[in-house]
Amino acid sequence: MTSPEWSSTPVGIDAERWVSRSDCRTALVVAHTVTSCQRLLDVIEYVESDPRVQLVFTVAPDVFNHQVGRFLDRLGALVLPWHQAVRERFDLGLAAAHGGLHQLHAPLLLMAHGAGRGKRVRPGPYGGPVLADPPVYGLDAQRLTHGGRVLPTALALSHDHELEVLRRQCPEAVEAAVVVGDPCADRLIASLPRRRDYRRSLGLGERQELVVVSSTWGRDGVFGRWPDLLPQLMTQLPPNRYRIAALLHPAVWDAHGHRQIRAWLRDCLDVGLLLPDPTEDWRGPVIAADHVIGDHGSVTAYAAAIGRPTLLLPALRSLPAAGTAQHLLATSAPRLDPRRPIRPQLHPATGVDRQAVMAALTGRPGDAGMLLRRTMYRLLRLTEPGRHRQTGPVPVPRPQPSEESA
Repeated sequence: MTSPEWSSTPVGIDAERWVSRSDCRTALVVAHTVTSCQRLLDVIEYVESDPRVQLVFTVAPDVFNHQVGRFLDRLGALVLPWHQAVRERFDLGLAAAHGGLHQLHAPLLLMAHGAGRGKRVRPGPYGGPVLADPPVYGLDAQRLTHGGRVLPTALALSHDHELEVLRRQCPEAVEAAVVVGDPCADRLIASLPRRRDYRRSLGLGERQELVVVSSTWGRDGVFGRWPDLLPQLMTQLPPNRYRIAALLHPAVWDAHGHRQIRAWLRDCLDVGLLLPDPTEDWRGPVIAADHVIGDHGSVTAYAAAIGRPTLLLPALRSLPAAGTAQHLLATSAPRLDPRRPIRPQLHPATGVDRQAVMAALTGRPGDAGMLLRRTMYRLLRLTEPGRHRQTGPVPVPRPQPSEESA
């Protein structure tokens, strides 16, 4: 095979001839989608600076993996092709999704790619009757086992409730479970003191309010079932007081293409809609927001947890799994009716208990980094060096030109 199809370093039978640092433990970061890769980036920083550890990435099979290669290129990551990754041995595998994991040769740390595991398994179009109580996605035997074995060596959970669900759905995996909390929630909380910096980076004026509209993917998502929402907001909210930002799930972009999404929203973009690329960190706009509305489970759950006024748009079909942060929002947050026009003035949402959402989101606030690092070093069979690195804030993007300064 030619070099673009197979990498000679830093793994393989001939790699010792070429590497500058030898005898490193090698960890494979398995990126299925942009979303799962963004979650893993919060975790790998706890080990990647260790001179005894070499990180390599691979793009795993997934319906929505189209933009992952471009994302990894921007990060400067060393990427192995998937067909090579499944033919090498690694000291650790890190994943936040499930496709193809049974093909890997590594002790695996598996974690959720969003705010807990809050979705039911979606039944396929063929087969017999639909289950009356579909399993919670990611805690079911179908995804956690293969060939008579539990796939993850360590299964990172955010809350004891997930452990209860796991014990019911896949008791064989309980031995691998570790309740670590939520590293994303920890980083958001660490970022709050710099909220003014995030607002400045988005070009917001001092008196402007930022309305963040989130949408999950699929026909049930806001972007699919309420195509007039963004134009309505842009028309009805005074631009001198409000700015609108749309956070579309990366799968929306993958399913339709970047050019098409921007074409559909061209009129909104022309009058000031902020539309971050899906490879950008979505948390900056959430930290900067004055209002968050939509139905993306992770965005709304994290926004409510850090005290952003949150309006959950009602789902047309099914609610997420009971007991999760998303379910808590679905039952307590104020809602907008898709059949009625948007109010010209948005008011802070009532009925969302920030402490309750945080309690449903993570059972170990502030400890996720320390516990994940300890778990990774155990799997790598290395003694953890020095003091645990404190959780840092989300990077602040480069400032965008403000209308006031133009």
